[in-house]
Amino acid sequence: MLVKLKKIANNLVGRIGLDTDKRRTTWVQEKLMSLPAGGRILDAGAGSKIFQKYCSHLKYVSQDFGEYDGEQTGDGLAEKDASTIAGASDWDIVSDIIKIPEPDGSFDAILCTEVFEHLPDPISAIKEFSRLLKSGGKLIITAPFVSGAHMTPFHFYSGFNKYFYENNLGKFGFDIKELTPNGNFFMLLAQEIRRLPFMAKEYSGHRLRPWDYLPIIWMLFLLRKINRKDKKSAGFMSFGYCVVAEKKSTN
Repeated sequence: MLVKLKKIANNLVGRIGLDTDKRRTTWVQEKLMSLPAGGRILDAGAGSKIFQKYCSHLKYVSQDFGEYDGEQTGDGLAEKDASTIAGASDWDIVSDIIKIPEPDGSFDAILCTEVFEHLPDPISAIKEFSRLLKSGGKLIITAPFVSGAHMTPFHFYSGFNKYFYENNLGKFGFDIKELTPNGNFFMLLAQEIRRLPFMAKEYSGHRLRPWDYLPIIWMLFLLRKINRKDKKSAGFMSFGYCVVAEKKSTN
């Protein structure tokens, strides 16, 4: 019965709430592929280096702090990908992200994706990126707007809205070229509703019965319908923002 319900749900609600990673990955891929060939790029907080494959035309340098061991503290979700665990990835630089041992103006571009929420001081990271970038260099950032605890205890912020970037990037010599939301409120709510069976089992020990899925299917169907008429609800809440900023010329 549960299998039949899932098939019915997929037909009714489509993929609303399921495409946050795909949307973000596609955006980052497009930005990386548009960078001029031969440039030197820093993947800051590279983790499992999932975007390295899109940097074959660039001189790719990975950095990570290398301390996350894959264990959770009991109040958040551990990272399931073992390749992000300390010592499991072959990073070029292992350092604090706000003290990267490279000279000023060493990079033509910096990528920092889904990292800011794990930094005690993301503003100092922006300052460090400004130091490391050449004039005219590109800074490519993605970070959540709304984020549940994950990779604990290295999770310090629940997210960043567009005003964080507008207020802070300019202070360190950046012009914002693109500030694009990933998804919107209705998509985000659908994602969390889809998460309910897992959360119920993980945090209460309750396994949903087949009929418990009926209100979930109905809510997802309703959200899909409402989302078709969305009018900028991303300004209120979304998965996150995708940002491109350019280091201003010092001349």
